[in-house]
Formats: sequence, structure tokens, C-alpha cells
Amino acid sequence: MCENRILIRGEKVCLRLMEENDFPLIVSWRNKEHVRKNFIYREPFTLEGQYEWKRTMIDTGRVVQFMICEKNTLTPVGCVYLRDIDMDEKRAEYGIFIGEKEALGRGYGNESASLTACYARDELHLEKLMLRVFTRNTAAIKSYEHAGFTRSMDIPDVECSDGQKDDMIIMELRL
Repeated sequence: MCENRILIRGEKVCLRLMEENDFPLIVSWRNKEHVRKNFIYREPFTLEGQYEWKRTMIDTGRVVQFMICEKNTLTPVGCVYLRDIDMDEKRAEYGIFIGEKEALGRGYGNESASLTACYARDELHLEKLMLRVFTRNTAAIKSYEHAGFTRSMDIPDVECSDGQKDDMIIMELRL
């Protein structure tokens, strides 16, 4: 990884903008069960779908997506993103996934949330982030609360793309 591609540095992780050469890794992560089970959309990811995501969401400014890299090695371990960016309403939806199981539980998600919130406030001039999380994902909820997100709404029986239903929480962060 090139040092000059790092956009945001923290104590444990660095964030850099996602690039096309990251697509195979992202697709493999999103197809891992420990990642897929935490999304409403659970269908298999493809490279073609990732290119479509870039074309319709990133290239249009509706999404900013970062690779989460371990600070010491610059090895990618996951992604964090702001989607459905609404500059008029000054808000966006926050999302994250850690693709490497070995990186779970090391505080990378906590720090990535804080760094991304600062980026949203300072660079995009947003005032509010929201996120959706399944109630069973207690580690993620704890991480989001650590970053300052608060619960704003409960949504029971959200139907996922695989037909499974799960309870969900909406959380918000004022920047």
C-alpha cells in the first residue's frame, strides 16, 4: 500500500479512499457469512455489482467509501462508508464492515466510526449521520454508542433479501 494514499490517520487504523483494485477483496469480504448476516441485502456480491456501485453511487457523489487499513502494516481489513449523502439536508447514512475476522474486536470499528464522523463534519459539512443495525449485533451497537450514536427508533421484523426477518435499530449521531 502506498503511504501517500492515506487520507485519515488514527491511532490504530488509517482510512484511504477505495480504489478499483480493492474490488475483488471487497467482494470476497461481503460474501463472508460474518459480514453478510449483518446486512439487509444478503445476495452474493459480484465484481460486476461492485463496478455498478461505483458507477451509480460513488461516481455520482452519493457515496464516499474508505478502506480501513491497519495503521502499522497498511493492510486492508474492512470498509467504512457514507451513503445517500444529502448535502441539502446535511446528512448521510453510515455503514461499516470488518472483512478480516482476525481484525474483529480490536477497536478498529470504534476508531473508524469516530474518524469517519469527523470527516463527515469537517470535510463534507454534514450535521447528522444515521445507521441501521440488527438488535442481535450487540458488538456493533456497543461500538456505535462508543462513537456517540444514540438509538432513535426500533423497527421490528425487517425482511432481508433472503427472506429472514430480524429486529433493527436506527441510530443517529449529531455532528
